[in-house]
Amino acid sequence: MHHEEQVRVIRTLMGHLDRGTNVDEGVIRKISVEDYTSTQRAEREWSAFFTDHPQVIGMSGDLPKAGSFITVNDFGVPLLATRSSDGRFRAFANVCRHRGTILEAAPRGERTRFVCPFHAWTFDNTGALIGVPKSDHFGQIDRACLGLIELPAQERHGLLWVHPKVDGALNASELLAGLDQEFETWDFANLVHTGDDTYQTPMNWKLAIDTFGETYHFEKLHRDTLAPVFYGNVQAYDTYGRNHRMALCVRSIDMMRSMPESDWHVTMGAFPVYYLFPNIQINVGRAAVTLVRVYPDKDNPDRSLSRVSFYARPEALAQDPDGLRSLSQGFGEIIRDEDYVVAAASHRGAQSGLVDHFLFGRNEPALHHYHKTYREALGLSALETLG
Repeated sequence: MHHEEQVRVIRTLMGHLDRGTNVDEGVIRKISVEDYTSTQRAEREWSAFFTDHPQVIGMSGDLPKAGSFITVNDFGVPLLATRSSDGRFRAFANVCRHRGTILEAAPRGERTRFVCPFHAWTFDNTGALIGVPKSDHFGQIDRACLGLIELPAQERHGLLWVHPKVDGALNASELLAGLDQEFETWDFANLVHTGDDTYQTPMNWKLAIDTFGETYHFEKLHRDTLAPVFYGNVQAYDTYGRNHRMALCVRSIDMMRSMPESDWHVTMGAFPVYYLFPNIQINVGRAAVTLVRVYPDKDNPDRSLSRVSFYARPEALAQDPDGLRSLSQGFGEIIRDEDYVVAAASHRGAQSGLVDHFLFGRNEPALHHYHKTYREALGLSALETLG
């Protein structure tokens, strides 16, 4: 984030604190509980947002050097992502070209060759077929035509993007919209991966996204965890196409009032939280970054999966590796044990048959924006306003 924007964000938060105000959408909107429980809606979402839409599968730190690989199985295509000797990030269907067996089972590691567990056909990390046992017995094949199926892939500003379809369009700069230049300033590409968590939760995937969309709940739900660190119900908010950025207000902002603006850094008094359409949250701290990827269960609107990955700035990790990992893990546990617990309770409320809609308040603009863009992408009507 450029310094003038950092100053604007901090000033905005200070202004809200001084006036006792918050961002204001101007209206209250109603959302039908069927948006969260409908099987037909879930089928449309899976097609439009996951099997036919570019996906962020991780950050550059997941492939830290040549020979690194990761596998992904969250959006319908078994995926193998590699970094080859030239430093290039590539993505392939994790499927042997002989009989379709899953080629690599490990979630991550270092390997330049991938050997199929069925018949030992071997591929290198550029996707080329380099070994066929007893090839004279198997018969004549054109190895050049039987490499791994490559998928569109781009690495931009430290994010790894893949399109699940071979002919899918992928332009990461366009997907980032107005955030493209801002992400360049965060130096995400040099973050070090420090760990992962996976949370399977009995709730619709959009409820997981909703939990990240406001700080109205901090003083109650997070009273013993985040509330001592953050001012609840105070934020700066900006939209960038289908994406948005919330800046949560950290209580240490009070110390910045006596500092010259030239010395301000946004993370001294704010905690930027980025949402990337349709399912990504990036929480940015001064020393660490958390990437949250939320996926539906394609067969069940009542379940979802969240992949939570932790990354650290190298200099911070070198100073206090155990403390930084503990801090990141603790943040993930707050998501799991507080946010997702009440979100799952909301889903049970939606299933009860006793309520037909939820409300988005004027102080929850990220929820308005998220559901507005989501509905537009599916060709649905706008949310109804209250009153």
